[in-house]
Amino acid sequence: MEPEIVAYSPLRHRPRLAWPGGARVALWLCPNIEHYEFLPAFQRRRDPWPRSPHPDVLGYSMRDYGNRVGLWRLFEATDALGIRCTVSLSMAVLQHYPAIAEAMLKRDWELMSHGIYNTRYHWDFSREEERAAMQESRDIHRRVVGSEQAGWFSPAATNTLNTFDLLAEAGFDYTCDLYHDDQPTPLRTGTPRPDGLPLISVPYTMELNDVIVSRRGEEIGDFCRAIRDHFDTVYAEGGEQGRVMCVAVHPFWVGQPGRIRQFREVMAYILGHPGVWCTTAQEIAASYRRDHLPAVQAHLAAREAQLG
Repeated sequence: MEPEIVAYSPLRHRPRLAWPGGARVALWLCPNIEHYEFLPAFQRRRDPWPRSPHPDVLGYSMRDYGNRVGLWRLFEATDALGIRCTVSLSMAVLQHYPAIAEAMLKRDWELMSHGIYNTRYHWDFSREEERAAMQESRDIHRRVVGSEQAGWFSPAATNTLNTFDLLAEAGFDYTCDLYHDDQPTPLRTGTPRPDGLPLISVPYTMELNDVIVSRRGEEIGDFCRAIRDHFDTVYAEGGEQGRVMCVAVHPFWVGQPGRIRQFREVMAYILGHPGVWCTTAQEIAASYRRDHLPAVQAHLAAREAQLG
């Protein structure tokens, strides 16, 4: 990772990270609840729908299944497991699907911004356009939830060179636009947050991400095996250095009848272990900033002084 944004420090050389209650692993489940425009309002670098000419009824309707059916299976599974999720949310969902908004708020799920629509990519956005999209997201969240939005993950992972500075300027607590570590890390931004504290990178995942798995031609058994193997590794390592484990799912894929059962079983396997803190991205960022940030900052400063 570019050292101007994230200072380099091998994980084993860092101050020991211990999660609340002595947990080895901070687990957060991230459903990507998205809205895709049937006819995208604008396109710049990439066509959201690969089947042309528009409309791409096949692509759109497959994703629409998630909001109509798959998500409700996921609600049942997470309710049964007692999991409070952090949603990577297309904020337009709150406007187009009030039943989904009601269901998420009833469960006290954290609503992390995933932009407004998942068909409006931020590549080639000007600084002003990207700032406006972040402000619109926060305004929607404030109206619906009644609080300030803490987290950001750019739509379709289309962040820009301005993203982190703008997030700090807007007062976001954390971002999930980086995939470089198994622990949170403080980011160096040209613009400070209003409270003077750094923007925190909370580990998201493209490895344990059902859509990425499906693009490789793998199925639910492969996905669940990867989840279990990943957990077994970080759980063993977490005895010495606390780890973050994110599992990212999309209701239109994991919420299919032939997939939800195996997914529920592997999550129950993880939760059956002691020392697993099942939490949200916002709580991970808050715990890290409160309990570990000063020691990490001192460690990084000492390393830089040593390197001259």
